[in-house]
Amino acid sequence: MIIMITAGVDCGAKTVKTVIMKDGKIIGKSLVLAGLDTKAAASQAFDEAVKVAGIAKDEIQNIFATGVGRKEADFAKGEIMEVSADAKGINYLQPNTRTVVDIGAEEGRAIKLDKTGKVVDFAINERCAAGAGAFVEAMARALETTVDKMTELYNQSTKEIAMNAHCAVFAESELVALIHSRAARPDIARAVLTAIADRVVSMMRRVGVENDTAAIGGLALSKGFIVAVENEMKIKLFVPEEPQFVSAIGAALAAAE
Repeated sequence: MIIMITAGVDCGAKTVKTVIMKDGKIIGKSLVLAGLDTKAAASQAFDEAVKVAGIAKDEIQNIFATGVGRKEADFAKGEIMEVSADAKGINYLQPNTRTVVDIGAEEGRAIKLDKTGKVVDFAINERCAAGAGAFVEAMARALETTVDKMTELYNQSTKEIAMNAHCAVFAESELVALIHSRAARPDIARAVLTAIADRVVSMMRRVGVENDTAAIGGLALSKGFIVAVENEMKIKLFVPEEPQFVSAIGAALAAAE
């Protein structure tokens, strides 16, 4: 019996994720901050995942990298584009998914899949951080809170406030103006999460939204963001237990092929 062990490394703008798979099952994973040296972070994430898996590096038959910094994982034997990695990863976790939205630190993308899990269309927002997790982090800092606590504030909101800026820089200025106008912090937090949800929903509608829709990437950990998207789309999103690892899973699966 041939045992296949592969690794997937997702080099994102903020974090590097590695997943080790053995015959299609996850046996190890790791996440580290990318920092200023993505190459070093990729090596660290890989080493840590191998340690968690309890195997030797030479037991890994193939390694694929994905993400904006995938070239920095120079130990990988191949690479796969983010859209394809997302599709493979979510199809592995939730095969009935037809639309998936991936929101990372600096980029967001919506992908439509067919019943076999293959990509049939996609849309990407990469020109402005107002469509990604970096936007929410910047707004949270301006509100002197954290991304996690933004959800709590969102749930306390009693009033809708529009945030019209389509650029992260202008949006922060708009947020400061709202603070000076003595708008309630929960209402401002709701405006922030609703603003990014609107941008994400716009991408989703460009590719077509099915009932079986999933959210992945680091921002999918924000329950407030998920609720904002669900309220806008009037649908329920499937969010994996660890949505930030989905692309790395897809890369590991591609390595096995």
